[in-house]
Amino acid sequence: MIKNILTLLLITLAFSCAAEPANKSNDPTEPVLASQMTVKLVNGELKNPWGMVFLPDGKMLVTEKEGRIVLLDNGTILNNDVAGGPESKVQGQGGLLDIELHPNFKSNRWIYFTYASGEGEGNGAMTALSRAQWNGTAFENHEVLYKGSPNTTASPHFGSRIAFDSENHVYFSIGDRGNRDENPQDITRDGGKIYRLHDDGRIPADNPFVGQDGAKEAVYSYGHRNPQGLATNPNTGDIWEHEHGPQGGDEVNLIKAGANYGWPVVTYGVNYGGKPITDATSRPGMEQPVTYWVPSIAPCGMAFVQNSQYAGWDGDLIVGSLKFSYLVRLVIEDNKVVKEEKFAEGIGRVRNVEMGNDGYLYIGVEGGGLYRLVVEL
Repeated sequence: MIKNILTLLLITLAFSCAAEPANKSNDPTEPVLASQMTVKLVNGELKNPWGMVFLPDGKMLVTEKEGRIVLLDNGTILNNDVAGGPESKVQGQGGLLDIELHPNFKSNRWIYFTYASGEGEGNGAMTALSRAQWNGTAFENHEVLYKGSPNTTASPHFGSRIAFDSENHVYFSIGDRGNRDENPQDITRDGGKIYRLHDDGRIPADNPFVGQDGAKEAVYSYGHRNPQGLATNPNTGDIWEHEHGPQGGDEVNLIKAGANYGWPVVTYGVNYGGKPITDATSRPGMEQPVTYWVPSIAPCGMAFVQNSQYAGWDGDLIVGSLKFSYLVRLVIEDNKVVKEEKFAEGIGRVRNVEMGNDGYLYIGVEGGGLYRLVVEL
């Protein structure tokens, strides 16, 4: 009798275990699946939300490429054209680009911008970095910290994103401006570079090219094509970047002081139309990407997941795709991508991805507005 009861209990237990789902969506300790992610519209009035920041009071500031800065509260627009920011020039891929809070924003109120500027020598525009202080309703004390030169009437590859390290250095990117033969490999020229400054615009004495004859001493790394992603890994403090390749060869890179990332001497891409740019995908003294895409996904915007509402995703890198209208999750271990998966397919041309201070990811979509990424149970 006892043997029969034990047998019945074992059968019941086995059936119960087999029926238990592998991923319990209601268990916060179980990793969230990409298939459980969905996007919810926050605001559909924004046209081309290029950059965004989240203020301590819960409000958001969003840059529109056409030159406006928009203030939102819980998705509602409070001010469609905040005063006191930079005067940007819309030219091809250029306009008002990224926006980023100073790490000590609560005490100093500084906010940073990158944008296409027509100031300075030459016709057209070039990427600039500036900052201004937020007074709660508008900006004041705006000042330019760095202006690339010379201006050019070319339409492509302005970059540009902003990130800070743990010592409050500000990093920003400028694309090669369509001049691949001269700008990216020449440290005496702006364009095709990642730059590093003190937060007030001074050049750090330990920048890699300080003291070199003719060098742009703000340059931190070079050999880039069009970097439209820049983010600080919260676990390591490293600066990560992604950039558009030509036809194929989009890259994710770990940025190192003085490093050459190869463009256009080495690339995994080819010219539009299929003609080769180079026969080399690697060369001594030039960095290899952490990962790359062939064909191109046209990456734009990226963020490390941290303090999030997504179980098991903290530390992952999320990248947006302009070309294919989805998000990419990159699982990072020891500075290597060990897993890649796409999700939120069909969201639209992703222009920006940022972590909100509420633990959710927010996505800016060209012509689609602003979305929040949530878990659908």
